[in-house]
Amino acid sequence: METERKIYIGGCVMKKFMLICAPVSSRSGYGAHARDLVWSFLDHDKYDIKIQDVPWGECPRNALNKDNPDDKRILDCILPQPQLDRQPDIYVDIRIPNEFQTYGKYNIGITAGVETTAVSQKWLEGCNKMDLVIVPSEHSKKGFVESVYDKVQKLPDGKQQKVGQLKLEKPMEVLFEGANESIYKPIDNVSLDLVDDIKEDFCFLHVGQWTKGGFGEDRKDIAKMIKIFYESFANKKKRPALILKTNGATYSILDREECLRKINQVKEKFPSDWKLPNVYLLHGSLSDEDMNMLYNHPKVKTFVSLTHGEGFGRPMLEATMAGLPVISTNWSGHLDFLCTENSILLGGEMKQVPKSMVWEDIIIPESQWFNVNETQAYRSFNFCFDNFEEIKSKGKKLMKINREKFTLNKMTEKLDEIMENHMKDVPQTVGLQLPKLKKVNESKSEPPKIKLPKLKKVTEGVSA
Repeated sequence: METERKIYIGGCVMKKFMLICAPVSSRSGYGAHARDLVWSFLDHDKYDIKIQDVPWGECPRNALNKDNPDDKRILDCILPQPQLDRQPDIYVDIRIPNEFQTYGKYNIGITAGVETTAVSQKWLEGCNKMDLVIVPSEHSKKGFVESVYDKVQKLPDGKQQKVGQLKLEKPMEVLFEGANESIYKPIDNVSLDLVDDIKEDFCFLHVGQWTKGGFGEDRKDIAKMIKIFYESFANKKKRPALILKTNGATYSILDREECLRKINQVKEKFPSDWKLPNVYLLHGSLSDEDMNMLYNHPKVKTFVSLTHGEGFGRPMLEATMAGLPVISTNWSGHLDFLCTENSILLGGEMKQVPKSMVWEDIIIPESQWFNVNETQAYRSFNFCFDNFEEIKSKGKKLMKINREKFTLNKMTEKLDEIMENHMKDVPQTVGLQLPKLKKVNESKSEPPKIKLPKLKKVTEGVSA
């Protein structure tokens, strides 16, 4: 049986020094994931943790509240200046792979991956710098494992010669994004001012960032979802509503107006005398507790997403933890926790990503993502509205499954297993007990500092 290799020098075993680089203060999908991972590492009680907090695009950096005990645990670890007095035993980089650095004796990269079928060469190179890479879904892992590029060398005559292949060379583990079961759960007697005033008693809900791109090109495919919703219930006597909990890069007034403009753009595609169902915009920041009340509100009946692709699909998991049924596309990361038996998963086809979404070193031109079958989406809207009790039963069954398998506590346990399996050969820091010595002339010089570089802002919209 293998045992962890430890170094003892006359003292007790000390916690390993861990530096985490992550957007822990950001109100974004990456920020929420990073905070959960930090809490998990802290709960392991095996590491002396310091954090370099970095931005995530233009997303607000106000997600941490010093009066919240859990948030304060993170705030107490954040470095006031980007410098260290020693090299970390473990360095954890929670960003996209072309941002990965290697400051530690052992380096771990954690990323949501990409929502398309393939990752870029830069991402493979970034992962290959690390000792271990962690992703949140089997879909994300597949994108890395199946992306292979030729390495070429330019010859003296100007021709190119293949000299090998660029592929993933480092170990990769899948660690799901656990939902906090103490927050995301069924509750009764819900009142939320934002929803109470909606006149409809049956509302579909979508939660997700409205990223760049023309009609049918934004990653969540929100504009097309609105169009299909309008088509599904136009001119009908009974019409449900659609609630969009969305925003662009920020929560500003200008951002809100831009979201309203894009909703109206879709509405203008229909004749002015058509009676269309209502679409309500919820724009701005909601706490986790408010989000859970939104999922539990008696007027909110079903979560819907026609996403082109997800690294994981965090809002959908959180909704299932409260028993909310889900309609979504039958491809990518969310299939780890959604199933055809207890969800409505829509068919479609794989298409090359549009040119407007090509993103240097992130979304490559030759990659593909999922495009929903609009007829199936139309029928699913109507079926859910007309047969809600059946759909509701599916949601309750899935809730029981996911509350057993996909919680934050389960994620913390799984992360500890991964760390134990991969850290066996990493020397562990131990205390050094030296005898007290008489004072000599004190040196005024300070120990050398390890300076961490100033980091560029990560471009918005990756796995929001």
